[in-house]
Amino acid sequence: MGFIRKNGKQVPQFAVCIDNTGYAASLEVGNLYQVIPDATAATHGYIRVVDESGEDYGYAATRFFPLEVPQALADALHPRG
Repeated sequence: MGFIRKNGKQVPQFAVCIDNTGYAASLEVGNLYQVIPDATAATHGYIRVVDESGEDYGYAATRFFPLEVPQALADALHPRG
């Protein structure tokens, strides 16, 4: 998870939180979070997301449901600066 390639460019990937047990201050069930690519975390069953603090942290991947969003939505959620 992280960025996926479409038409030769990277598109940010997002996931919805489905379990915030023990992390109520950092994650909200039903909220959409941007996934940050982290191959090492993935090998350990974790996903790195930008949480409610605005920082990226690793959480168990089972806490999230990955989504593939349309390009227009990805652009709106992750503006290029």
